[in-house]
Amino acid sequence: MAALAFPPQHIIMALSKVQALYDACDLVFSSPAAAPTVGEIRWLQHLLDGMRAADVGIDGGDGESTSSSSSSSDDELGPKGGRLLPARAFTRITYVHIHQCADFSMGVFCFPAGATLPLHDHPEMVVLSKLLYGSVRVTSYDWVTAPPPPSCSATTRKSGLARVVAADEVRRAPCKTTVLFPRSGGNMHAFTAVTPCAILDVLTPPYSEELGRPSTYFNDTTIPSLPGACFYPSTVRSIHALGSIIKKKKSALHSSLISWTTISQSLRFIP
Repeated sequence: MAALAFPPQHIIMALSKVQALYDACDLVFSSPAAAPTVGEIRWLQHLLDGMRAADVGIDGGDGESTSSSSSSSDDELGPKGGRLLPARAFTRITYVHIHQCADFSMGVFCFPAGATLPLHDHPEMVVLSKLLYGSVRVTSYDWVTAPPPPSCSATTRKSGLARVVAADEVRRAPCKTTVLFPRSGGNMHAFTAVTPCAILDVLTPPYSEELGRPSTYFNDTTIPSLPGACFYPSTVRSIHALGSIIKKKKSALHSSLISWTTISQSLRFIP
């Protein structure tokens, strides 16, 4: 009788953490009755505070790697080897998809040092962000007077006056999970990686061009007489269309990120 093959312990632990986060998000965000309460948001923040780079299959350089092999080939970074993908493997901004449904999305943005995710907004959304490793410089704003709601048209342009929430604030892991809301918390922000870093994001509801929630990328102009800036769109496009800036690394879902191969097949997703 053949022996049963069990996944490495660190994959089981990662599964349990990501599964717990997914289950909590599904419970909180899938209810049509009301918006999430302050207590529910704090609960999700607490769960995210416990997440580490290894939980998403990445060796963030904090000793979480489980292999001493000297090989660095992406093809060998998989469940068979039981190894984590080193942070240096990300040579451009990479989005690793975990889950998306009508109610929420989960994913990880991985940055090489010096890379910038341009200023963008999160229309009518709540976003929880956990810095998993590294350091990132954050600039964020909130509208002083919110512009008209975006339409489904790809040519819709939004502009207006915004106040500074964070000006070149450097965040270093480990740190607490941040949360932004439609009207507060820095709904528009830009990230520049000081060192290689990764951010685990939970968005509710997710971006949707069809439902009037496109991701708009902005230019900003400082107004000397006011404590804020004037925003005007640089483009209006889906975050997944940033081909030259963000690369959706499909291989990461199948081999490079060892945990995702197991997790993506094991989470109890609701169709």
